[in-house]
Amino acid sequence: MIKAPQHIRAIKPYIPGKPIEELERELGIKGSVKLASNENPIGPSPRAIKAIKNTANCLNSLNRYPDGNGYYLKNALAKNLSVKPEEIILGNGSNELLDIAVRTFMNPGDEAVMAQPSFVVYSMSVQAAGCTAIHAPLKDYKHDLDAMLQAVTPKTKMLFIANPNNPTGTVNTKVELDRLMGKLREGILVVLDEAYYEYVTDPEYADSLKHFRNGKDILILRTFSKLYGLAGLRIGYGIARGDIVAEMNKIRAPFNTNSVAQTAALEALKDRAHIKQSLKINSSGKKYLYKELLSLGIKYVPTEANFIYITMDEDSKTVYESLLNQGVIVRPMGPKEIRVTIGLPEENKKFIKALKKAVS
Repeated sequence: MIKAPQHIRAIKPYIPGKPIEELERELGIKGSVKLASNENPIGPSPRAIKAIKNTANCLNSLNRYPDGNGYYLKNALAKNLSVKPEEIILGNGSNELLDIAVRTFMNPGDEAVMAQPSFVVYSMSVQAAGCTAIHAPLKDYKHDLDAMLQAVTPKTKMLFIANPNNPTGTVNTKVELDRLMGKLREGILVVLDEAYYEYVTDPEYADSLKHFRNGKDILILRTFSKLYGLAGLRIGYGIARGDIVAEMNKIRAPFNTNSVAQTAALEALKDRAHIKQSLKINSSGKKYLYKELLSLGIKYVPTEANFIYITMDEDSKTVYESLLNQGVIVRPMGPKEIRVTIGLPEENKKFIKALKKAVS
């Protein structure tokens, strides 16, 4: 009987939630709301939807492969960011780019430093490559970059930073990142995951592009899955020096982003009204949830993203299951922690109503 190598068998797989329709069928309920995956509750841009429909209407072109270089999208991103097209790499979501970076720059036995808790895919990608994930605990719910620096060894080849962090929604500042980048030895790729950066309002938020422009070993990852509402199309991008991108392109699948995703992302970038509305909905929802959680005496971590990390006295699994049976899907994160996506006003109200019952 064939077996996977031990480093593969040791991976704890990422478990996505069931479709709402299946959960409702199993539980015998209707009108559920999904607040577990940090999706944009108002959906994609109308311009993106129109572009998708126009692309879908061209059924006679489905026999053609997509643009393997993502010419138009990369050029639009390059113009927006004031970088060169060859300094951008497109991915099937930013998740794929994490995998590509690890497979490009790490050898079996190498180490990568990351925070705990943070995005689980970092350690999964590292383990899958036969490498070791070194975890540094958070400090005040955010990355302790000094502790991560101390965790670096001669075997360290990569350092992952989620900014804002998932699941806590916290950010690292310019001063903190500048100090890290100034002390980190050469030859370590800093993977700065900025999936939620568009939501950040903190004026001290770290300037990752400054370090990119200074020629540092840095890969900045961003996505169209969150603010732009295109999670179902799986498209993201990375920004790095041209030599870093060139090496990653050697193992990137030739047609890794599809035609519909490229076209929709291009239009989503242009729709400033949709971006503004998405941010407005998130801001008002955040204020409402803060107020209600405080009234319930429930602690939370102030967020710079589109989700809130909640800490409770109750067992999180019990609360999660109670919410689930009331038609509210959140993400359990630890023994007494859950993460909830900021939804539409009516979704936020349903969550609070269910939470009151769950913790009463």
